[in-house]
Amino acid sequence: MSDIALEQTLDFGDYLSAFRRRSSTILLVAGVVFLIGLIIALVWPPTYKAAATILIEEQDIPAELIQSTVTSYAAQRIQVISQRVMSRTNLLQIINKYNLYERERKLNPIEDVLSNMRDDIGVDMINANVMDPRTGRPTEATIAFTVSFNSDSPQEALKVANELTTLYLDENVKSRTEKATETYDFLTVESKHLSDEIAGLQKQLADFKEKNINTLPEVRDLNTQILDRTQRDITDVDTQIRGLQERKVYLEGQLALLEPYGSNDATSPSARLDVLRIQYINLISRYSPDHPDVIRTRNEIQALEKETGQQASREELQAQLVALQGQLATASKKYTPEHPDVKSLKRQIANLKDQIRQADSAGNTKRHAAVPDNPAYVTLKSQLEAANTDMRSLQAKRAQLGDKVTDYENRLAQTPRSEQEYESIRLNLDNATRRYQEIKAKQMTAGAAQEMEKERKGEKFTLIDPAILPEEPVSPNRGAIIFLSLVLALGAGVGSAAVRESTDKSVRGSKGMTMLLQAAPLAVIPYLTSEAETSARTRRRLLVITAAVVGVIIALLLVNYFVTPLDVIWFKGLRKVDLIMGD
Repeated sequence: MSDIALEQTLDFGDYLSAFRRRSSTILLVAGVVFLIGLIIALVWPPTYKAAATILIEEQDIPAELIQSTVTSYAAQRIQVISQRVMSRTNLLQIINKYNLYERERKLNPIEDVLSNMRDDIGVDMINANVMDPRTGRPTEATIAFTVSFNSDSPQEALKVANELTTLYLDENVKSRTEKATETYDFLTVESKHLSDEIAGLQKQLADFKEKNINTLPEVRDLNTQILDRTQRDITDVDTQIRGLQERKVYLEGQLALLEPYGSNDATSPSARLDVLRIQYINLISRYSPDHPDVIRTRNEIQALEKETGQQASREELQAQLVALQGQLATASKKYTPEHPDVKSLKRQIANLKDQIRQADSAGNTKRHAAVPDNPAYVTLKSQLEAANTDMRSLQAKRAQLGDKVTDYENRLAQTPRSEQEYESIRLNLDNATRRYQEIKAKQMTAGAAQEMEKERKGEKFTLIDPAILPEEPVSPNRGAIIFLSLVLALGAGVGSAAVRESTDKSVRGSKGMTMLLQAAPLAVIPYLTSEAETSARTRRRLLVITAAVVGVIIALLLVNYFVTPLDVIWFKGLRKVDLIMGD
């Protein structure tokens, strides 16, 4: 309760008394902490940063005229280039060229050294709000970037930063040129492939046309017209044939009513010859060959045959042969084979057989052709023969037209199948031609883009702010460390004094006695300082002052030898003062 009461009744004078009592502790702890912080700030090795700024410039030629083959965003390309620049090979070349990380290479694996170097390399994007030409709306785009390198040596930082900047610039040109070349080569190969495909399809189409020339879709209308015309020709020929058939029937009917030889009456030689031949067959069937009527009739027949030029037909000869064979059979029953009548009949039979054989060999089935002499008969006969000739010609033409109709019907029937195959080939050819034209257009654009990249007219990286030798380290921030050390030192001093004061159970002053005894003291006798205590207090003060002076001297020496010479700091300070005074 006494402690709580005491704490509750402390005032500013009590705190001031406690500060006076613990001043040595505060100064000692604060001095030690500040000295440690000061040493850390001064001993911490400096890190210098050299940085170069690279501007991303758009292509010189408007994109509406020549499209670039590199279509990725700038930030994306920078990341890709960074991966190529910070490859193991490039970093090792830089390390060996400038002898970087000498101590780390002796102690750590090379992969750890490369990882440390990648951490020391910085690539920072510089973005700005620009108008997107594709959407017409403002957007954030990368317009530049910085390449930096951190090192404990300003010269090394400058050299490596310049080396990295050169690699970025060269790698950008190389990657864009390679991209344009790869695009052009790819389009060239694709164009050649499509050209060969088109040539093959054209040959296939030509072969198909040559093979199916009569069933192509282009000749469908022509085939239809020819088929219609042929069918009309068949109709006309059929009409002509029917007319000729009717005329032939009429002529044959008229011709049957006329006699070809002489006038058309029964007393004509031809008619007389036919009558005598019939009578002769009847006579030889009743009488012997030597009968006067038989002889007279036979002689008259021979005379008329010579006059008309007609010969007996095979049927007539066959009828005479049958009659003579009947007489021979009758005579053989009456007479011996040596009888003159029997021999005469045999001779006549043999003669008739010879005549029949001659008629067969000559192909005469009725009678030998004879020249008609009846003018009307001859006229009708000529008209009939002409009608037969026309009939045969029209029938042959009808057969040809029928074959032609069949042929064109087959062509029209095969046209859909040919059209399907033809359209398939033509469609493939049209698609290949269209793709070829598109590829050729892209190839021309890629060729122009390739030349643009070779002549450095495309989007490029331009070094607008080269790296310079850094004069000041970027880390550590020694002022901040020293200020923080001072704050920590004061806090540590006050804190240690508060701890010691809180753990001290001594009773001090009349207020402490009153709180302890619950009664006010009768009198207060002040503390009388002896000479020894005064001397000791003076010595402590001198010791603190001396320690502070020594600390300042040590700090200045550390700054002079480990950070920057004091004369350089002095001249820099004078220059800043001059600048301030000039302003």
